[in-house]
Amino acid sequence: MKYLTGLLVAALVMSGSAIADDKKETAAKPVGEPKVFETTHKGTFGGTAVSYKAVAGETYLKDENGEPTAAIFSTSYIRTDVKDSVSRPVFFVFNGGPGSASVWLHMGIYGPKRIIVPSDAKDDGAAPFTLVDNPDSILDQVDMVFIDPVGTGWSRAIGKGKSEDFWGVKEDAKSVAEFIRIWLQKNNRWNSPKYLSGESYGTTRAAALLNELQGSYTDIAINGVALISSILDFSWNSYDPGQTRAYIGYLPTMAATAWYHGLVSHEGRTLEGYVEEVRQFALGDYATALLQGNRLPKAKFNEIAEKVAAYTGLKLQYVKNANLRVHYYKYLKELRRDEGLTVGRLDGRYLGRDYEGTGEHIDNDPSFYGIDSAYNAGTMHYFQNDLKVDIERRFSVIGGVRNWKGLEYGGYDGGFVNVAQHVGQAQRENSDIKILVANGYYDFATPFFATENTFNDNGIDTAKVTFTYYESGHMMYAHEPSFQQLVKDVRDFIRK
Repeated sequence: MKYLTGLLVAALVMSGSAIADDKKETAAKPVGEPKVFETTHKGTFGGTAVSYKAVAGETYLKDENGEPTAAIFSTSYIRTDVKDSVSRPVFFVFNGGPGSASVWLHMGIYGPKRIIVPSDAKDDGAAPFTLVDNPDSILDQVDMVFIDPVGTGWSRAIGKGKSEDFWGVKEDAKSVAEFIRIWLQKNNRWNSPKYLSGESYGTTRAAALLNELQGSYTDIAINGVALISSILDFSWNSYDPGQTRAYIGYLPTMAATAWYHGLVSHEGRTLEGYVEEVRQFALGDYATALLQGNRLPKAKFNEIAEKVAAYTGLKLQYVKNANLRVHYYKYLKELRRDEGLTVGRLDGRYLGRDYEGTGEHIDNDPSFYGIDSAYNAGTMHYFQNDLKVDIERRFSVIGGVRNWKGLEYGGYDGGFVNVAQHVGQAQRENSDIKILVANGYYDFATPFFATENTFNDNGIDTAKVTFTYYESGHMMYAHEPSFQQLVKDVRDFIRK
């Protein structure tokens, strides 16, 4: 599928960076012992003074012969000033990509330190960047483990392991599940409440993990899953010929973005009310029109085109020329083309300027290059100076993964990845599991309406799912008011 690679990116578009071939990997030097760095700290989180240790280092995954095949780098924060550590929940956290390290959730919301980027969607510029204590970290409530799967961060295949053994929907879930098992064993936390939290493809990973962890009689039951910017059923993000779901799923995000940029009237309505109006149109008249195809009467075609143009801020003739079907990537280029500006993919609040203005697609995502430098530099500074990590090899924030297997996953041979079914199964087989789904209104990577449609299908009980919304994009913690609300929502989710 033409756009699958772009859609798999969690917070970013995967690069095609070259990876050492398998022969070089298997011919590597002897494995040696895992590198582990432990430090002690104090901080105030959620208004509570907390003493904790940070353990940043490698965990080896092994084959059936006990030979190491992968080194998974993780960062654990464990509170040390409590008498009963067993009753404390453990949050296992990862980002997406699928080639992204966990730096975004680690340094953006959950961790004891936080990287600050401009809240008003301006570019982050160059160093020095702002790295501050994070009093809103949930470390007072839970212990946290940030996981970098193989090919991300400092994690890699070792020994006779090959990267391709871990690069796929099911392969990845199995390896992360094994890491979690080892962590629980090493830290004597089998009877602690257990949570998963992922962002973007990390939500795909979380759903697949539910199947790996709970899908057998020797299961590891999960108490809750916090999904941030979800993508579970990829058919809702496909623009392949004959597919209509994506046009329906993306329309409310286009409308919300037009609202943000002042291209639709705010008079007499709120953003939430406006979005709900567009939802109903998308499910009703718009979906019906798309399904009719050439059978749609010309008068009705014109009526639908006028509404789509009004909701999205696009020119009427452009919508007609697109046959009512506007690809979101073209929308990012078209919305403010007359001003020579482009709109962000991860966050539609961001604006960029391309080399020239006549193309169909943006040159690059201004909401990606608007924050990536700060996160890269801030994370490296933090690891080296606060956590005392001494590893010289390259840390892969994004782009160290390729050839991701998965189209055949779940029996959908040659079809779309859909792991949403595992969420419904987890609910049916675990009466305590709870689900939080956090959505950004301006997120074109994982549009909120596509997420809603996914959760209202696939055997999921939405009465047991909490949906939250933010006036920001894919990484809503890049917007200060949204960050504050997201932290509150996560804290409430843990308390329930």
